[in-house]
Parts: sequence; C-alpha cells; structure tokens
Amino acid sequence: MKKLSSLLLLATLVLYGCKNKESNSQNNHITITPIEHATLILSIDSTNIYVDPVGKNETFKNERKPDLILVTDIHGDHLSIETLNRVTTAKTKIVAPEAVYNKLPQALKLQTTVLKNLEHKSFSINQQVFNIKAIPMYNLRAEALKFHEKSRGNGYVLTIKDKRIYISGDTEDIPEMRQLKNIDIAFVCMNLPYTMPVESAASAVLDFTPKKVYPYHFKGTNGFRDVAKFKSIINKENKDIEVEILNWYSN
Repeated sequence: MKKLSSLLLLATLVLYGCKNKESNSQNNHITITPIEHATLILSIDSTNIYVDPVGKNETFKNERKPDLILVTDIHGDHLSIETLNRVTTAKTKIVAPEAVYNKLPQALKLQTTVLKNLEHKSFSINQQVFNIKAIPMYNLRAEALKFHEKSRGNGYVLTIKDKRIYISGDTEDIPEMRQLKNIDIAFVCMNLPYTMPVESAASAVLDFTPKKVYPYHFKGTNGFRDVAKFKSIINKENKDIEVEILNWYSN
C-alpha cells in the first residue's frame, strides 16, 4: 500500500509540472537547482550558493564549486562533513549555527561564520553584497519537540539586490515564519514526523505571502507528502502566490 501511495504521488507531481534537474528553475538572475531533499544550489549571477550540501562523490561533480555555503542544522540530511570537505574551496564562505560549527573540523571552522537566530551579516562575494539573516526553526507539536529545539538550527533569509529568498530549514509554522515580509522566493519544508503537515505549511505561506514558493524536504518516514495538495490549498486562497514543484527525489 505504501508503494502504491508513493507511485500515485509521483504521478501527481508530474501532472503538476515537476521539473527535472537539467531544466532547473529560472527566476530572473537566479537559477535554482534541486539536488535532493534539503540540498539545493542557488546560482545568482556569477555566485554559486550551496544549501545543506549532502551527497555522494558524483552528486556535485558537474556543478561549479560554491562561493557560499549555508548549513541549517546538525542532522545528517543537512550536515555532511565529508561533503563539505569535498566541495569547499579555499575561497568558500560558510554560514552556520553554533551547533553545526561545533561539529566541524578546524579547517572548516576557519571558513565559517556563526549566526545565532535573528542575527544577520553581510558578505561581499564576486563584487556583490549578500545579506544573510538567521531565522529560527523549531517544532511546535508536542510529539515533535524532540526533533528541533528552538535556537539550535537556522532558517535563512538571503537578500541580494532587490530579491529576498527564504529557506525554512526544518521547522513548523512558527510565528517567525508567518511574520516574514517581502519574500520573493521561499523554500518551505513539510514532512512528518520531523517538520510539519502540508496544511500547516500552506497556512504559513498564506500568511507571509511570498511571490513564489517551492515545497521541499517533503519525504518523511511514511513516504512523500502531498505537495499537490499544498499547491491546491494555496492557489484556492491566493492565486497570486506561484507554487512550483521541482524534482527533489529523482534518485
């Protein structure tokens, strides 16, 4: 039955315009490449940003090395020391919460800036200024509090030129998410039991009204979340929010 449910959901993803990694997603000067689950690449003009790089030897072999890496949390689907060692160059800047920093080898620590929740810092990369703000990420449901306690991990709002990009990390529909303003692109998680249900994710998106939202991190212990339902809930209430479903699980 679980296998059948997964097949039906995958068929639904195709129906709703799921894109493959070769086509990516274009947003003016921003290209989004989904890698898998929580891992993605943002290419902004000449700057390459890796988010939670996790993967095998061949995962990033055809990708440009990162100028900037954002790490959200300590769990294995977000933090891989092996992958960081493989993709990081001498010029790569890393941004991470303290809990991640404490797990890094000394060489990577020297390239890492620690941001606590709600702290922000600007970085000059390739003659452009990137402002990064750490947004809290944590669980609300009593049965899920053990997974992500408040202040350990970071979501991020990345501001470059006139664009603001939100990356939720592992979280539920917390007040700090609902209160976000002027978000152009959002990546919002939804998987059980670790983050939040589809309905909660959609409700939060309807509150902070990004121009465009990508569901990601939607595979849980019982298979894939219904991202088509997420899209339907949002578009029923607000047709101005564009929901785009990418292929996060091609392997």
